[in-house]
Amino acid sequence: MRLRLYIDEDSMSHALVDALRARGVDVATPLDADMMGAQDEEQLVFAADSGRAIFSCNVGDFFELHTEWQSLGWNHAGIILAHQQQFSIGDLMRRLLKLIANKSAESMHNQVEFLSAWS
Repeated sequence: MRLRLYIDEDSMSHALVDALRARGVDVATPLDADMMGAQDEEQLVFAADSGRAIFSCNVGDFFELHTEWQSLGWNHAGIILAHQQQFSIGDLMRRLLKLIANKSAESMHNQVEFLSAWS
């Protein structure tokens, strides 16, 4: 199954979302899901419940949530992290497209990927 994304509020760029959608990526945002202003864990719960890997530039908080969820035996559909302002919108798009082309939804289950590894 092809990886579907949920881009969290802190990382939500209309240009990135539009570019990914134009290339056939299934992308949801907090705006689409009526989740604007929700806490990070609520965002992760929504992404997990909808079978979407979450993309965020909030590296510390989401890596901590991943670790906590793993210790509790809770599942998520994947977490994709990038340090804020490390990449341009074009770089983010290219790296996300490369990740999506190489990782299935199943292989992202309970995994964390750093976009810096997808050059």
